[in-house]
Amino acid sequence: MPFDEDIPTSPLVSLLYRKQTSYLNQKLKDMDLSSGLYPLLVKTYRKGRISQEELAEEIHINESTVTRNLDKLEKKGLITKTPEKRKKIISVTDKGAKIAQKIMDYDEEWDDIIKKGLNDEEYENFKITLIKICEDLV
Repeated sequence: MPFDEDIPTSPLVSLLYRKQTSYLNQKLKDMDLSSGLYPLLVKTYRKGRISQEELAEEIHINESTVTRNLDKLEKKGLITKTPEKRKKIISVTDKGAKIAQKIMDYDEEWDDIIKKGLNDEEYENFKITLIKICEDLV
């Protein structure tokens, strides 16, 4: 179904977000993990160790949301929190690492889905443009 060329960007961004969330929630359903939790797990996995404050800053969500979601990940046995001076340092458990690796595979699968109608240059330009827009907003 074609879209009107004069459509504002917000419905398009919203549609893309909803489709990706639906895709990931379907993939993560067996792991009892929602799309709202996975960015924290993946970012922590990639960093190795990270403070709650740094995590909130890097993912661009408020600290209270990070705290709440990290508690959920900790209850599932996917992360550990270690007090260090005045900070809590977050690390991924072995179980969490396995799940983070699967999630990164699902992210690659999603990228393959959205690349289908684009050539390599169009996809790279799309990604660069999204990054520019997001950087300007935060």
